[in-house]
Amino acid sequence: MTNAPTDIQIINGTDGKPAFVVIPYAQYVAQQQEPDLIPHDVVSRMVDGATPIRAWREHLHLTQDEVARRLGISQPAFAQQESVAKPRRATREKIAAAFGIRADQLEL
Repeated sequence: MTNAPTDIQIINGTDGKPAFVVIPYAQYVAQQQEPDLIPHDVVSRMVDGATPIRAWREHLHLTQDEVARRLGISQPAFAQQESVAKPRRATREKIAAAFGIRADQLEL
């Protein structure tokens, strides 16, 4: 059994709202080295018809239920947000935080 993190964690502040995101170190390092690049896998999924949110979710090997739990919403509510081609800015920012990416990486 290993203590390596296997998931992104969101830590809420005293007000109950997300205050911090804990991501695996390797993911952090990868983001720091190539902060402006979108992974080929994400772009390929979008070319095949996925929305940016779905493409990123699948690339990160997350289920809709996992992302919904991170956001504090139901899976059907997240599924609806994921299907929108250009979600509102506030929505993109929340989802990006749940993914551990920058919100502008969802603006493709």
